[in-house]
Amino acid sequence: MSLSFEDFKLNRQILNAVADAGYTLPTPIQEKAIMPILSGQDIMGIAQTGTGKTAAFVLPILMKLKYAQGNDPRALIIAPTRELAMQIEENVKTFAKYTDLRTVVLYGGLGPKTQIAELKKGVDIIIATPGRFLDLYLEGNINTQNLKFLVMDEADKMMDMGFIGSIHRILEVVPRKRQNLLFSATMSELVHKISGDFLKHPTVIEVAEQATPAATVSQVLYKVPNLKTKLNLLQHLLRDTEDFTRLIIFCKTKTVADNIFHFLERRYGVDQVRVIHANKGQNTRINSINAFKEGEIRILVATDVASRGLDVSNVSHVINFDVPIIIEDYVHRIGRTGRALQTGDAITFCSPSEEYYVEKIEKLIRQTIPISEMPENVFIDDTPYEERQNIAREIDLQKRREDPEFKGAFHEKKAKNSKGVKSAKAEPKAKVRNNKPGAARRKKSVKFDSVHKKDRKK
Repeated sequence: MSLSFEDFKLNRQILNAVADAGYTLPTPIQEKAIMPILSGQDIMGIAQTGTGKTAAFVLPILMKLKYAQGNDPRALIIAPTRELAMQIEENVKTFAKYTDLRTVVLYGGLGPKTQIAELKKGVDIIIATPGRFLDLYLEGNINTQNLKFLVMDEADKMMDMGFIGSIHRILEVVPRKRQNLLFSATMSELVHKISGDFLKHPTVIEVAEQATPAATVSQVLYKVPNLKTKLNLLQHLLRDTEDFTRLIIFCKTKTVADNIFHFLERRYGVDQVRVIHANKGQNTRINSINAFKEGEIRILVATDVASRGLDVSNVSHVINFDVPIIIEDYVHRIGRTGRALQTGDAITFCSPSEEYYVEKIEKLIRQTIPISEMPENVFIDDTPYEERQNIAREIDLQKRREDPEFKGAFHEKKAKNSKGVKSAKAEPKAKVRNNKPGAARRKKSVKFDSVHKKDRKK
């Protein structure tokens, strides 16, 4: 028998806000996490993105804080990216709208003056990225003495982004007596390490096997020989405007993302597509995400900066134009579709040099991604020489990673060529020495004689 939100004994203000948000039944992570958090336990939650884990920790925190009190924060939620911090703030404001609890979100990319002014008005809940929180704390703008809750969301991404040092510094400046909540989609070695420093005898909640994509997402893989053919396939898929209604295209670098954006902008117009990555200004990124959320644009091109913290309903498709090198990001990318029990499709384009990462992703998610045949009317371009060389070089590097003794095709070719060059150079020298032993002396003699002739003329 499934629980309802009424069964959690939440107060009427929170229940009304939950109803207004359109939530009827709790998701599995909410069913399993809310009661232990309310009872004061430390929690380690393993749940894939899109399962409602934000509400799983926000609702009990709101219930325990109840109302505004004093000027200093009583709950701190740490998130790896500004996009995720903003999404969490949106959730907190949605569920706290019938309370007087005060929330401030802190992230870099903007001047701190406005954020400092908000903190001075008084705050109950801070949502922050690690760097900006530490900056404002060290400047004396945040008092942590009254913190009762410390939440670390998307802990695996936090470790991938190199925040482990910042997290340890934060743990040094918060009260020892507090309730700790850690949520992650995967359990890497670094997450396991930080959880040992962060949690005390935690209750482990796992609603699905680690790194398992949501069951509502249908996955498919296209094996594509080169970049130009990837563009041809993308163009073919986007012609289907009935199915591909709202989609995110993920790229591994800012340069590729910009190139794809310009390619699509020329075909569909600036009112149909936007791009977000780390080089885009904060306001540009916020405006692009909001335009996508509100359905004003059909296509969002993004790097992995947006694979987490981008909570948009009704995303019909996620297209991995590039296979992610950080394999855990695959789960987070495809989690942008199929959210809140809706269905979605995830399509991955895989070049020969990316098959290595697909194999690792399949081991991680414990699934084989089904391969689709290339559509008949997609033109398959020849791979240019330079791209062919780059692919071969990348495959060599991958093989060397797995086997340090592997020399590689390039190494063997180079050795063969250099051997040939050495032998070719050696032959003439041997020929001169063996067949014409006096050639060098005669040349010297001729030169010497010519000099003396000039002297005699003088």
